[in-house]
Amino acid sequence: MAKLKISKKNSTALINSLGAGVVPRTGVEHIAVGREKELQSLFKNLDDIAEGVSAFRFIIGNYGSGKSFIIQLIRNRAMEQGFVVADADLSSERRLAGTHNEGLATYRELMTHLATKTRPDGGALVSILEGWINKIQQEVVKETNLRPNDDGFDDKVEAKIREVVQYIEDLVHGFDFGSVIIAYWRGYRLDDDDLKNAAMRWLRGEFNTKTEAKAALGVRVIIDDDSWYDYIKLFAKFVAEIGYKGLLVLVDEAVNLYQISTTVTRERNYNRLLTMFNDTMQCKAEHLGIFIGGTTRFLEDPNRGLFADQAWRRRTKESRFATQSGVQEQLGPVIRLNPLSEAEILTLLQRLTEIHAINFGYEQVLKNPELKEFVQEIVSRLGAEALLTPGEIVRDFISLLNILHQNPKMLFSELIHGSKFQPTAMGKDVDEDDNAAEFSL
Repeated sequence: MAKLKISKKNSTALINSLGAGVVPRTGVEHIAVGREKELQSLFKNLDDIAEGVSAFRFIIGNYGSGKSFIIQLIRNRAMEQGFVVADADLSSERRLAGTHNEGLATYRELMTHLATKTRPDGGALVSILEGWINKIQQEVVKETNLRPNDDGFDDKVEAKIREVVQYIEDLVHGFDFGSVIIAYWRGYRLDDDDLKNAAMRWLRGEFNTKTEAKAALGVRVIIDDDSWYDYIKLFAKFVAEIGYKGLLVLVDEAVNLYQISTTVTRERNYNRLLTMFNDTMQCKAEHLGIFIGGTTRFLEDPNRGLFADQAWRRRTKESRFATQSGVQEQLGPVIRLNPLSEAEILTLLQRLTEIHAINFGYEQVLKNPELKEFVQEIVSRLGAEALLTPGEIVRDFISLLNILHQNPKMLFSELIHGSKFQPTAMGKDVDEDDNAAEFSL
């Protein structure tokens, strides 16, 4: 078997994140196991978005089943392919709509986490705009032989910028969005940091009043709780026009919408989600993908889940052909994450064992017989169904590897068969407490 090639940065990130029970931000491709069909379906969505259409997918599964992991894997793949990516976890403060700007808070989180291949850790808005301006400047140099300090150079650049802006001005709020982009360019051209910062604040949804925005930028609107999704569509169109494949929006922990106690507020959020769903499925948005991670209860609960609304039930309920045949449909709007098989769990543990050994620079000790023994011990202590979600055993396994590495004289069999070994039991249905940090494959 060929030795795994993984950077120290990625192996350390994997070990530290998995040991803490959270989804790694980098290196996740090294531990992708058992989700080939689901991933291929989502990768196909990326191809479609790059062609100018839009996509909306629910990634549904219970705690530890794989939602957050797949979202992270898709995020990394999209950046590699040239997409702009924005991700956010919903919470009680961040929703899709609310009475205290909870929807705007989600927009702000998405813009904070805006990422590209060259800025994978977020905060990419400035680099996106200035990279675009620099690219246009280079084009003007090639086409006209003018130099940046020559008379007429900036006018040529502005003309090209306005060509792009014209493509978005016909969309809802497009004129004001375009005006702010032009304002940023003028701040860049005049070396006016105040004007550039004002444009950035507006694009990030940080102006609180229209009066303030008009004084700073000359525009009469601001991004608010009612309009933020319109600006997501605008931004998707904009980044596609300036050379990116499109915009991918990844929203996890949608169970927080299910947990809203007030019926009116919960339904308002579901209606906002329905608008997003309809827009993308009908291709009213361009170059935009929206992937939502949620639990089974968030989707299917007949009282508080999406299935409580007939419109949602009609759009997302599994077809009778899929349920009768027992096969998983991977091309519909909902991807349901089935449990991993025992063989897939073993493959995962093999990879983790190898990554741990590479990271700490020792000869791999645990082999397949020990890994199978570990799995069987987990099954016998927690019950067979607990094995079905890798989130319930990965953190324990990383801890086991750490202990064995730090205590070379300790025997593997004594450790896992000892009476003090208590595997982490996350429970079979903890949807209502799904705010906890989730590691899932």
